[in-house]
Amino acid sequence: MNDNDTSRLSRLTAILTRLQTKRLLTASELAAKFSVSVRTIYRDIKALEQAGVPILTEEGKGYTLMEGYRIPPVMFTEQQANALILAEQLVLNNKDASFVKDYSEAIEKIKAVLGHSVKDKANLLADRTRFSQNINKERNSNNLSDLQYALTNFRLAKISYTNEQQQTSTRLIEPFALLSTQENWLLVAWCRLRKSFRYFRLDRIQQVYIQEEQFTPHSMTLQEFFDQPR
Repeated sequence: MNDNDTSRLSRLTAILTRLQTKRLLTASELAAKFSVSVRTIYRDIKALEQAGVPILTEEGKGYTLMEGYRIPPVMFTEQQANALILAEQLVLNNKDASFVKDYSEAIEKIKAVLGHSVKDKANLLADRTRFSQNINKERNSNNLSDLQYALTNFRLAKISYTNEQQQTSTRLIEPFALLSTQENWLLVAWCRLRKSFRYFRLDRIQQVYIQEEQFTPHSMTLQEFFDQPR
């Protein structure tokens, strides 16, 4: 096997991994990722199809894998996938570039085994989570997993919340994002009581009750939320 064959085999494997990681990928995205021409990607996709990989083409959108096609036997629950996403975000803040690269490649392979539904929710959580270095090592919240679930499934949450003045109130909220500051976890959510987005410290949330009712997803990105005038 010459170097060109080795390079192509490596690329085909990587393309398959990325197809299992992302819901949709275009030929242009793949070409840019692997520094090859779009025509080369077309040939690669055809080679994978001929090898029996069930790649579907969504006209005008890109390539996707047939639902249910994934690497066995590893399976993750939604909560486990969310925990992996949080770990990934923490690692991405590490100052060791080689460690970040190795972990990112490993987590991409792990994501590849997720079903479409769990994968979409995991990617949403990654987009809606921000970290800074947390110097407080004590665990001060037991609600993170429930709030992740509410965020990715667009489920209303009823919380009992105590503010800085030690006043406790019940709020019905639409979870939008999770932020880690140096001291605390913060939840960004639309508060139906105040009719606006509010920040809630997780250590001040006394109880969380996930509701059956779903809310309409907020279409803006987390960066667009930050860019809004205050």
